[in-house]
Amino acid sequence: MIYKNAFGRRAFDWTNYVFLGGAALLCLLPLIHVLAVSFSASSAATAGFVKLWPVDFTLASYKYALNKPQFIDSFLVSLERVALGAFINMTLTVLIAYPLSKERRQFRWRSVYAWFFVVTILFSGGLIPVFMVVKQLGLLDSIWALVLPGAVPVFNVILLLNFMRSQPKELYEAAFVDGAGHWSVLWRIAVPLAKPALATLLLFICVGHWNSWFDGLIYMNKPEHFPLQTYLQSVVINRDPSLMTTTEELKTLSQISDQTTKAAQIFLAALPILLLYPFLQKHFIQGITLGSVKE
Repeated sequence: MIYKNAFGRRAFDWTNYVFLGGAALLCLLPLIHVLAVSFSASSAATAGFVKLWPVDFTLASYKYALNKPQFIDSFLVSLERVALGAFINMTLTVLIAYPLSKERRQFRWRSVYAWFFVVTILFSGGLIPVFMVVKQLGLLDSIWALVLPGAVPVFNVILLLNFMRSQPKELYEAAFVDGAGHWSVLWRIAVPLAKPALATLLLFICVGHWNSWFDGLIYMNKPEHFPLQTYLQSVVINRDPSLMTTTEELKTLSQISDQTTKAAQIFLAALPILLLYPFLQKHFIQGITLGSVKE
């Protein structure tokens, strides 16, 4: 009987290994293919000769995207947006989630305020009213137009307040007995205990700000104010051969295509997140298992 249980357990483990390994391979192979295309010559990529290894290796697509004066400006705009947006989003998320996580006897109007935020998920004013508000506030062509319209991520607020509700209430009661106020309890107890959840939300927020390009296209009138994603999108869509004046630039243009440039764009956009994720992986794994059963 013990032997059968051991055999069944090993069979189950190996089945999981094979299944998860196959799933990981299915996710990894397209990325390897796109990376190979980005390092390949345009003729090989257009003809479909590129599989998992570059053909006629070249950095022309990356040079084309990186050797533009606007690239550094847009990169700095994206860094500023991620830093400023993450700070605003996380601060407001914590300040909203903490009071909403309290029971009704502690915060009488909790349900009213909770529904006030939930309604914004169900109903939206739409693109034109939001644009008009941003314009009337004088935020066009500024970094604030990229971070203030989405300053309160309601879904993140719901996740965090549910996590805070699961925290031991005895810790809060002991702190209040010792004379601590809500500010002390928030920053000394609630926030430290919520580090896994906060790290997960921080990763979501950073990825969201970094990958966003449409709002930059709407709210920014000057190319030097574009975030990186908007700039890279314009590189692919608005490539103009007449702007290539030097022999080297004309040679670069002959070595690239929409396919190779788009592939390079994908990795230029994903690289910062790929570098950030390993540092947050530990907290991210803990964050996505917060709802699991604990003994």
